[in-house]
Amino acid sequence: MTTMVDVARRAGVSVATVSHVLNGTRPVRPDTRAAVLGAIDELGYTHNTLARSLVTARTRSIGLAVSAISNPYFTEILQGVEAGALEAGYSLLIADPHDDPRHERKVVQLLHERRVDGMIVAPSAEPAEMVGYLDRRKVPTVFLDRLVEDDGDGDGDDRAGRGRSGRDQVCAENTGPVRQLVEHLADLGHTRIGLVAGLPGLSTTTERVRGYREGLRGRGLEFAPELLAGGNSEAAGAQDATGHLLAAPEPPTAIITANNAMTIGALRALRERGLEVPRDIALACFDDFSWADLFAPRLTAIAQPGKEIGAAAVRLLLERLEEPDRPPRTVRLPCTFVHRTSCGCPEAAPPAVPPAARERNRTP
Repeated sequence: MTTMVDVARRAGVSVATVSHVLNGTRPVRPDTRAAVLGAIDELGYTHNTLARSLVTARTRSIGLAVSAISNPYFTEILQGVEAGALEAGYSLLIADPHDDPRHERKVVQLLHERRVDGMIVAPSAEPAEMVGYLDRRKVPTVFLDRLVEDDGDGDGDDRAGRGRSGRDQVCAENTGPVRQLVEHLADLGHTRIGLVAGLPGLSTTTERVRGYREGLRGRGLEFAPELLAGGNSEAAGAQDATGHLLAAPEPPTAIITANNAMTIGALRALRERGLEVPRDIALACFDDFSWADLFAPRLTAIAQPGKEIGAAAVRLLLERLEEPDRPPRTVRLPCTFVHRTSCGCPEAAPPAVPPAARERNRTP
């Protein structure tokens, strides 16, 4: 049976260096790393992670509890978490809590019972039971996307924010980007701007509604309760909510949807009523997705940094594992305003082609 000693001898390095390469515990020069990996392949060495976990009391695994994994946004987060974990030598155990508080508690317990070193969780709208379980057992945890109300909050990219029980949090900015969408639509002349909001109780919903109201106030527009409808963060709910907005005595001339699933529902409601975007009504959405520019018109959207959020969650968790007593942090990452045409703005003109390039591309 091949051992780490055999690998070290073949690569011409110490056993400690082989261990650092396998476990990612210390930076190793690229040529040394290549030599070790080459020796591993040549000798067919398999690292016994189970034996190592018995010695170190760590399994080098992370539990990830995220609902709606099929959602493109959460898929990007998953990719970021997976890449960060793999780079650090950790495996992932993934579960979907289905945004159900009781199921969420069971999922977290099952992951914990599999001896994961730490947990990354996108909390439901009622996370108290799940949070209590993690707090009582002092499980190193990072909350992502949806924050849990706490004593304090970070207010910028990678800035410190107070937390509770050693828990860290990471999410995108929510308030400012929605305010930007409202202001953009108001600057185009819209005074009746509707919002299809997400599931009540989620921090993302609260913050995006706040951004909506701030945007109205910033442009001197009065908040009208009939122009705010709840879509419960899913397509069917948004379809009903959009219908409710359009049935108002003075319906909106522009609508903002607060996530990508609700954008689909809103588009269905508009199509049912024969309304064309943006000729009859303008539309802008929070959450960009890969096919948003394939719609006609192309969707003006706020793009969240999903992969970066996932990677930051892994980084925070690994830092927590190395320094259990360090102050908790809340990290907020900036979003990007993706300006297309569903808001009513004209399509941007294509870049001019230099004469020399036109000559080269001319068909003979």
